[in-house]
Amino acid sequence: MIRIFKTTDSGIRKVAVAEEGCWIALTNPTSEELTTIADQFNIDVDDLKSPLDEEERSRIQVEENYTLIILDIPTIEERKGREYFYTIPFGIIFTDKYIFTVCLVDSPVLTVFMDGRVKDFYTFKRTRFIYQMLYRNATMFLQYLKIIDKKSDEVEKKLHISQRNQELIEMLDLEKSLVYFTTSLRGNEVVLEKLMRNTSIPRYEDDEELLEDVIIENKQAIEMAKIYSDILSGTMDAFASVISNNLNIAMKFLSVITIVLTVPTIVTSALGMNVSGIPFANNPYGFWIVVGISLLMTLAAGAIIAKNKHFK
Repeated sequence: MIRIFKTTDSGIRKVAVAEEGCWIALTNPTSEELTTIADQFNIDVDDLKSPLDEEERSRIQVEENYTLIILDIPTIEERKGREYFYTIPFGIIFTDKYIFTVCLVDSPVLTVFMDGRVKDFYTFKRTRFIYQMLYRNATMFLQYLKIIDKKSDEVEKKLHISQRNQELIEMLDLEKSLVYFTTSLRGNEVVLEKLMRNTSIPRYEDDEELLEDVIIENKQAIEMAKIYSDILSGTMDAFASVISNNLNIAMKFLSVITIVLTVPTIVTSALGMNVSGIPFANNPYGFWIVVGISLLMTLAAGAIIAKNKHFK
C-alpha cells in the first residue's frame, strides 16, 4: 500500500500525486508498487525491499541521490490470546525532495504522524521529520518496556499462588521479548551514532537538541531493557529453585512413607508364610498379634525417622 502525505496550513492531508516536500509511506508494498516507486524516483529496488526483510540489520547506507536508514521498531502481535513483543525493520529513505518510509505493518511510530497528532510536524522539514520519527520510536520502546515489566509482575503474582507451566511459559516469552528489544536497541544506537557524523542529511541547529534527545531516550531504553531482563532472569532462576526444592520435599515425604510401609510388609510376609514352625500359627489370636507387632514396629520406625535430622 502506498500513501502520500503533505502538510499544509490546515494540517496534514493525503494527496494523490507526489509533490515536492511530501512524505511517501509504503506499508507492506507489493512487488509492482516497489518497482513503480523505484523507477519513478530512481531508487534501487533492493534498497526498498531491505526493510521488508525481518532479519535485516540496522544500518545507514549513503547512495548518490538518497540516503537509506534502517532501524528496528517495536511491535505487538497477538497469539493464542496473549500479546507477544518483538521488533521488525523500518526503513527511511531521504532524498532532496521527498521522504520515504517502508515498513511491513502500520506501526504506531508512523500512525501518530498520519493522524496529525504530532506538534510542529511538517513533511517538507525532512531532517526534523526523521528525528521526530526516531524520537517516537525510542519512546515506543520505553512504553512497551513498561508494559512488559507490568506483565511480568502480574505473572509473578500468579506464580506465588500456583506454579503452573502456563505462567512459566509466559515468563519465558517476556524474557525472550526483552532479548529482542535489547539487541534491537543496541543496533539502533549504532545507527544514531553514525547519524551524528553523517553529512549526507542536512543538519540544522534547531534540530540538534532533538537528535540529542533521541540518543538519550534510546540509551534509557537500553538500560531499562537490561534491568528488566536481569530482574526477569533472576526471578526465573528463583522460581526454578523453588520448584526444585518443592520436588525434593515431595520425594523426601514419599521416601519416608515407603520406608514406614516396608516394615509391616516385611513382618506380615515373614509371619504369613505357609510352612510349619511359624510363630502364633496355632494361636487363635495370632492374626491380631501379628497386626499388633507390625503396628508397633511401624511406630518405632516412624519415631526413628522423625528423630533423624536428614528427614526433617
